[in-house]
This record gives sequence, structure tokens and C-alpha cells, in this order.
Amino acid sequence: MQTFETLAVTVENHIAHVQLNRPEKANAMNLPMWGELQTCFEALSDEPDVRVIVLSGAGKNFCAGIDLDMFASIAGDAKQEPARAAEQLRQTILRLQGNLTAIEKCRKPVLAAIHGNCVGGGIDMVSCCDMRYCADDAVFSIKEIDIGMTADVGTLQRLPHIIPQGVVRELAYTGRDVEAGEAYEIGLVNQVYESREALLEGVMAIAADIASKSPLAIRGTKEMLVYTRDHSVADGLNYIATWNASMLSQADVMAALTARMEKKVAKFDS
Repeated sequence: MQTFETLAVTVENHIAHVQLNRPEKANAMNLPMWGELQTCFEALSDEPDVRVIVLSGAGKNFCAGIDLDMFASIAGDAKQEPARAAEQLRQTILRLQGNLTAIEKCRKPVLAAIHGNCVGGGIDMVSCCDMRYCADDAVFSIKEIDIGMTADVGTLQRLPHIIPQGVVRELAYTGRDVEAGEAYEIGLVNQVYESREALLEGVMAIAADIASKSPLAIRGTKEMLVYTRDHSVADGLNYIATWNASMLSQADVMAALTARMEKKVAKFDS
């Protein structure tokens, strides 16, 4: 893997660990981080040695949201003709959406390990992940409403598929904090751990379990889950029939069945 200015990436035992790496800024998302997230997850999607990804934050917080210094550059030239300025801003928003959508489009499962503050853009980010886990000090907030704007990079589109509609609306309208216990109760996170250390240990164990499965079957499962979220049941059934008709691996099925009978760990190609 290449090195990044705002991310720290390691790969071990088929698990990539991606850390937001601006701890002195509470991992606030500056312009380089947005672009690097897309570059990183697109690269990991195609990396044969990686089967699952854990996303976490360095320092005391997971992510403080968008770096406020970015707003000046996004705002553009006040003297620019209004319609053209509006089009330019729209293109910027679409680019930022694409930066995070790369996490969702990544063919490998992405597990978010969240501690401390996860606000604003941090919510956009973890909403793109397959699963979310947190330490007991985690605090979540859709903060855009408190700075006079509508969240526009994915939270309002993805969160209603993760937690109940009424809860999403309350959080989006009020911007109030959600602590770890409530995050678990509403289904925002799968599990709460007693500390950051326990969080990383627990999430890495789940990642290792996923990494032991057929990589092709895992990739197909993610493809189906994302597709089914946005399509009808009939469309989803049709797609999985086509997928398995062409990409069901007899070799992987036999390896998995043999390993189960012999009580061994199956070995799969990437």
C-alpha cells in the first residue's frame, strides 16, 4: 500500500487496518483526507491480499467531522456569477459524496471501530460501512443542523436504512448527542465495548472470522446486500440467481465442506 498524509494503513493476516490519522485535529476531515479515503478504499478493494477492512481513528476521537478550514475553500468566490457558483458547489458536494461512497463500493466488508466523538462527516463515513462497533466513550451526533446546513454527504440517505426513520429525523433535526448505550439500542452499532483496547481487539476478532471465509462468497454477499437495499425483492432475487449461476465457486464450496468435516481451517484463493 502507498503511504498517505492523513491515513495510516497496515495489512496483516488478510485484514487491512485503516486509521484516520490526524489525532491532533480530532481526525477532522480536511481536503486531503477526503481524497485519500477514496484512493485508499479503491486500492484495498482491488488488493488480493485484503479480505476485510477495519476503519478506526487515531488519538482520543474517531472523527470530529469536516475540518472547518475547508468551508472557505468550498464557498468559492463571492464575486462569481450566482448560477455558476451554485453549479461549482454542486460539483464539489458530488465529489465529496464520491469520496465516501468508495467505502460502500469497496468489495471487501468494512467494519468501523468508533471511540470518542463521531460527528458530522464522521456519521457520513460510518454510514458507508458494513458494520459499526464502538467503545463506551463514543458519542455520535449529526451536527450539520447546528451550523445552519442540511447534511449532504450521505447521512440522510444511508442512516434511514440503518436505524428507524423517526429516530433519524429526531437526530437530524436536533443535532443532539447519542451516547454508546443509546447507539446500541437504536441499532446504530452492533456492540459496545468497555474500552478502546477492547473495541479493537473485539472488532479484529470479528474481522478475522470474516477473513477465514471464502473471499469470493463474502464479496458476493456484500454485493447482494447493497443491491437489495436499493431494489425490490424481485430484483434482488433475480440478481443473486444470475450472480451464483456465473460466480458460485465449486472449489470454494468443496474446500469449505471438507474443512468442516475434517475440523480444519479452509484455505481459499483471493
